[in-house]
Amino acid sequence: MMKKLLLPVILLILTLGFWASKDFQEIAAGVAIFLFGMLMLEDGFRLFSGGFLESLLEKATGSVAKSLGFGILTTTIMQSSSLVSVITISFLSAGLVSLLAGVGIIFGANIGTTTGAWLVAGFGLKVNISAYALPMLAFSIVLVFQRNKYLRGAGLVLAGLGFLFLGIHHMKEGFEAFNDQFDLSRFAMTGVTGLVVYTLIGAAATVVMQSSHATLTLIITALAAGQISYENALALAIGANIGTTITAIIGAVTANFQGKRLALAHLVFNVITAGVALVFIGPLRVAVDVISGSVGIPDNDYALKLAVFHTIFNTLGVVIMLPLMKRLIAFLERAIAQPEEDLSKPRYLSIAVDAFPQTVEHAMRQEVKHLYDNAVELIVHGLNLHRHDLFASRDIAATVASSRQPVEFDIDERYEARVKTLYSAIVEFSTRIGPQDMPERVMDNIYALRDVSDRIVRAVKSIKHLRRNATRYTQTPQGKITDLYDQLRTEVARILVEINKLDLTDPEDRSSLWLDQERLQVISDAQATNNRIDVLIREREIDARSATSFLNDSSYAYAAMRDLLEAARAYYIESGDAMAEVERILTLEDEELEELAPRSATRKQP
Repeated sequence: MMKKLLLPVILLILTLGFWASKDFQEIAAGVAIFLFGMLMLEDGFRLFSGGFLESLLEKATGSVAKSLGFGILTTTIMQSSSLVSVITISFLSAGLVSLLAGVGIIFGANIGTTTGAWLVAGFGLKVNISAYALPMLAFSIVLVFQRNKYLRGAGLVLAGLGFLFLGIHHMKEGFEAFNDQFDLSRFAMTGVTGLVVYTLIGAAATVVMQSSHATLTLIITALAAGQISYENALALAIGANIGTTITAIIGAVTANFQGKRLALAHLVFNVITAGVALVFIGPLRVAVDVISGSVGIPDNDYALKLAVFHTIFNTLGVVIMLPLMKRLIAFLERAIAQPEEDLSKPRYLSIAVDAFPQTVEHAMRQEVKHLYDNAVELIVHGLNLHRHDLFASRDIAATVASSRQPVEFDIDERYEARVKTLYSAIVEFSTRIGPQDMPERVMDNIYALRDVSDRIVRAVKSIKHLRRNATRYTQTPQGKITDLYDQLRTEVARILVEINKLDLTDPEDRSSLWLDQERLQVISDAQATNNRIDVLIREREIDARSATSFLNDSSYAYAAMRDLLEAARAYYIESGDAMAEVERILTLEDEELEELAPRSATRKQP
C-alpha cells in the first residue's frame, strides 16, 4: 500500500515544486542527473565482473581485516556502497563467501562511502566540474558503442562520472539561485527535536533515492549554499546512513537465508552507528573541530567539516562493532534461522546470484553437486545398500553380498521429488542466464554443467529400471543369477566409491587418467558379462528367461556407470590446467577403448 502511494506523492511534490520555482527545477534535475550517473557507474562496473572484482572478493574471505579492506577499497573506487552490498549478498547466496566475511565487507563499505563526501566537498564545490563533465561524456559515448564489453564498461563508468559531475553542478547552481528567493534555513531546528526530525528526513530521502551518496551530495550542496544549518546537516547525514540499508534489504528479498542475514547485519550496524552518533553528537562535533583545525580546514568550511564528521562516525561505528562481531553473527543466526533442508528445492539458484558471472557459475556448480548427492542416495538405496556403509567399506563386494534386506522406499516418488525437480530448476536457470551478457567461457561452463546434470538424471533412471529385478534376485540367494546381480551392484557401487574419493581429493591432485581406466573397465566388464551369460546358459546354470532379464538389467547398469563416469570427468577435471592438458593428450579416445575392450574381455572370460 505504501509503495503504491509513494509514487503519486513524489510526482505531486515535484509538480508543485516545478510550478513554484524554476530554481527548484534545476535542483531536482541535478539530483536526477546525479542518480542517472550513479546507475551508469554501477552498470559500467558490472561489466567488469567475471574477473578482477570476483577474484579480489574471493581472496577477501581470509580474515575480517581483509574483508574490511575489500569493502573500503571497492566502495572508494566504485563510489557505491549499494553496489558493493548487492555484490556481497550475491556472493554470499552462492556460497562463495562466509557470513563473517560478508559482514566485514559491509563494515568496510560504510567507511569507503565516506570518500564520496570528501570528493564533493573538497573538489566538486570548489572547481567548475561541469567543464570536466562535457569532455567525459563525449569520450564515453565513443566507448559505449564498442563491441568489447570492457571498453563499454569503461565508457559507462566515464559517462557515469560525467553525469555525477553535471548533477553536482546543477544542484550547486540551483541552491545558489534558490537562495535569492527562499531561505530554507528558516526551517532549521535545534536541540533533540531537530536531531530526530532531520535524521528521519535524511533516512526518508535516501529510501526514495536509494543512494546515500546522492543524499549526501544534496546535503553538502545545500549546506554550502547556506540553505540548511550545519547542525541539521549532521542529522541529515546520520539519517542517510540509516536509509541506505534499504538497497541491501531489497537485494536480500530474492536471496537465501544467508543473504537475508547480511541485510539484517547492515541494518543493525547502521542503526547502532546512527544511535551512537546521535547520543554523542556534542563530543563528535568537538572532535570534528579539533581534527579540522589540525588539517587546516577553515572554521566556516562546513561542507568539509561535514565530510570529517561523516568519516568519524562511520569509523567509530566499525571500531565499536568489530569486537562484537562474533556476538553479531550469533544474533543473526538466531534471528534468521537456517530453514530445514528441503532436498527437493534448489539451494543456490536464487535470482540474487544472477547478476555476476562468478556467482552464476559457482551457484550452478553447487546445485549440480546437490543434485548428485540426492542422486547417489537414490542409486545406493535402489541397489539396496546404504551410503554410510558403502563409503566406509574396505571390501565393497563383501558389503554388497551381506546387504540382502530391501531398502523400503518409493523410488519413483523420490525421483520426482529430489531429482526431477532439481534438474528442472537447473535447466530453467541455465535458460534464464543464457540471454544475459555473460562471458562466453562462463556460458560454456554453465551448459557443460547442465550436461553433467543430464547424465546424473540418466544414471538414476537406469537404476530405477534395474531395481525390481535386483531386489527380486538378491533378497535371498538363488545361485548363479544372484551372483550376477551382486556383481552388477558391486560394480556400480565401486564407481560411486571412486567418485566419492575424487570429490575428497584436492583439485590439483585430481587426474583424469583413472576415469579412462574405469571407462575401459566398464566396457570390458560388459562384454565379459555377456560372454559369461552364454556359458551359463549352455551349462544350464541359469534359464533363458532369467538370462534375458539380466542382460536387459546389465545394459541399464553399465549405462549408469558410463553416465556417472562422464559426469565425474566434466565436473571434477579442470581442462585449463597444464597437467590436465597433458592428460587430455594421453586420454584414450572412445574408438581406442572399443579396440582394447575385446582383448580385456577375452582375458577375463571364465
